[in-house]
Amino acid sequence: MAGLGGGLAAQEAVEASGQNCTWIASPDEVRSKAERIKRDAYERTLAFSRAMSASSVGRQSVSAGQVPRRNFIDDEIFGKLQSAGMPSAALSTDEEFLRRVTLDLTGRIPSAEDIRTFVANQDPDKRDAVIEKLLWSPEFVDKWTVWLGDILQNARAAQNRSQQTEGRNRLYEWIRWSIQDGKSWRDVALEMVNGLGNNYLNEGVGANFILRGTAPMGPAQDTYDLLMVKTATAFLGMNHYDCLMCHDGKYHLDQVSSWGAKAKRLEAQRMSAHFSRITIAGYPGNDPANFFTNSTTITNRAAGTYDLNTNFGNRPNRVAVMIDGRSTVNLTPVYRDGKAAAGDWRESLVKSMIADPMFARNYANRVWKAMFNLGLAEPVDQLDPDRLDPAAPPSGAWTLQASHPELLEMLSKWCREGDFNLRDTLRLIAQSNAYQLSARYDANWDITKAAMFARHIPRRMEAEEVHDALVKATQVFPAYAVSGWGDRMTWAMQLPEPVEPLSDGTAAAFMNSFNRGNRDTLQRNQSGSILMWMNIMNSSVVNNRVRTTGATASPYLVAMTKVASNDQVIEDMFLTFISRKPTEYERGVAQKFLQKATTAALRATAIEDLAWALVNKTDFLFSY
Repeated sequence: MAGLGGGLAAQEAVEASGQNCTWIASPDEVRSKAERIKRDAYERTLAFSRAMSASSVGRQSVSAGQVPRRNFIDDEIFGKLQSAGMPSAALSTDEEFLRRVTLDLTGRIPSAEDIRTFVANQDPDKRDAVIEKLLWSPEFVDKWTVWLGDILQNARAAQNRSQQTEGRNRLYEWIRWSIQDGKSWRDVALEMVNGLGNNYLNEGVGANFILRGTAPMGPAQDTYDLLMVKTATAFLGMNHYDCLMCHDGKYHLDQVSSWGAKAKRLEAQRMSAHFSRITIAGYPGNDPANFFTNSTTITNRAAGTYDLNTNFGNRPNRVAVMIDGRSTVNLTPVYRDGKAAAGDWRESLVKSMIADPMFARNYANRVWKAMFNLGLAEPVDQLDPDRLDPAAPPSGAWTLQASHPELLEMLSKWCREGDFNLRDTLRLIAQSNAYQLSARYDANWDITKAAMFARHIPRRMEAEEVHDALVKATQVFPAYAVSGWGDRMTWAMQLPEPVEPLSDGTAAAFMNSFNRGNRDTLQRNQSGSILMWMNIMNSSVVNNRVRTTGATASPYLVAMTKVASNDQVIEDMFLTFISRKPTEYERGVAQKFLQKATTAALRATAIEDLAWALVNKTDFLFSY
C-alpha cells in the first residue's frame, strides 16, 4: 500500500501544479467567461441602439408594472424589474415584432407584403396567429435543424474520427425529421447517446454522435472520457467534466464552479464508465465501389470496465484508487447522484440524465438563449448544479448562477411536464410580452439591465440568415451542389453543415466571414470583423444580387425600375430589405438621390445603389 500512497501523492502534486490544465494556464479567460458573455450582450445592444438612433420612433420605455403579463415568464421578468425599480422597454411595434419572430423562428426575413398585411390586420390575436403559422412552416424545420445540428456537432470531417459525407447526411436527415415530427429532447438524448449500428444507415444514425467522441492516438479510456464530456455538455450543460477527467476540481475549479470545486476525478471516471462497453470499428477494406467503405459501426460488448491502467494518451495517467478501503483498478459506472448503472450501461446513463434536474435546465436555458440572445444562466455549457436551485442556494461567497433562478426552475419544470416539445416551448416564449419588448429603450442603459431583460437584446443574424435574406429580398436564387445530394440547394439554412457549399467557394467564404464555425474546432460566435464588413460591401454574393441588368439581375429590382413613383419604390425597398418603412429623414435622403436620376438607365443604377445601401445598413444584419 505504500506504493499506492506514493502514487496518489505524486498524482495530487501534478494536479495541484496545473500541468495539462487550461484553467491554471488561463484562469482569467475561464473565470470571466460568463461576465464577458453578458458584457457582449450589453455592448451589442448599446452599439445597435446608437446606430439606430436616427430611426427611433414612438415610446421607448415604460414602467414595468404597466406591461400586461401573459404567462409566468412575464410574471417573473416584469415582477423582478418592478421590484428593482427598473423601467421596461415598451412593446415592439408590429414591424419590429414580425421581423424578429420570423427570423427567430424560421431564419428568414418577412416579405414587404407580409409586413403590410400584418400591420393592417386589426385582430388582437394576430401575433399569436403568426407565431403558430411560423411554427408549422417548412422554414421552421430549416432553422431549428441548424440549431440542433450545432449542438450535436454534425459535420462531415473532424479532427478526430470523421463521420464522412454519408454519416453527416444521415444525421442531418434524422435531425430534420426530428424537428418536423416534434421529437422530444428526451428521445433525442436516448437515440444519440445509445446509438448503435453503422453510421451510414438510418437505423444507425446515433452512431454518428458516438463516432464524434472518438479520441485519437490514446487508450480506450480517452474515448470514454471524451464521449462523456460531449454527452454532459450537450444534454446537461456541464462542460466542466472535461476538466474533471484530468484531475479533481480542487485547485482548478474553485473560482468557477461550486459543484466542480468539490467534484473528484474518480466521480467523472465513473460517469465515463457508462461508455466502457462500447466498440467503435471501421468498416473493413478500402473498396471505393463499396458504399460502406470508410463507415463506422458501433456495437456493445457483453463485458468490460473502465480500467485505471494507462500511462499515455490525452489525459494524465490513470492509477489505482481507494474505494471502500480497497485498492481498485476496474471501475463500473455510477451516475453523479450516486446511482450505479443497471442493465445496458449507456441506456442507464440516458435514463439517469433525463431524471436529472440538469437535463431540463440545460434544455430550457438553451432554448431561452436562442430566443432572447442571452441565457438565463451563462455560459450555457458551464452550468453549476450547486448554484441553480433557489430553494437550496449555495453557501459562502457563491451566488445563484441564473439571473432569474425561479424562472429557470419554472421553465424547466414546464418543459419536463410537456415532454420537452420544442414547438410548445418556443410558443410559450414567443407569446410572452417579455420576448415581445422593443429593442429601443430611452431609459439609462447599463450592464445590469441586460441580464434583467429590460429590453430585447438584438443579435446579429447568423451567416445563413444573412445569405438567405439577400436571396429572399433580391429573388436571385442560387443552386448549390452539396456532397451526397442529388438536388441542389437554394437556401443556406438547408445546408447540412456550416462549411458548405463546398461547390461555391465565394458563397462559403462570405458566410465564413460571419463566424459560422465548423462544428469541430471552431464554434459559432457573434463577433464582428473587418472581413465581415468588407464582404457585405464588396462580395459578389451581395453585388451580383443588387443589379438590374446582366445574368444575375434581380427580378425584384427590375420590377422596381418599372414603378413610376419614387416614394413607392423607397417604401417597398425599405420593407423588403429591412422590414420597416423609412423615417421621414431616410425618405427625404432617398428621394433626393432618386430624383437626380433623369434617365431610365440612371434610375436603374440609383435603385441598385439604394439596394446596396440598405444591405449595408445596421438594420439588415440584425434581428432586433
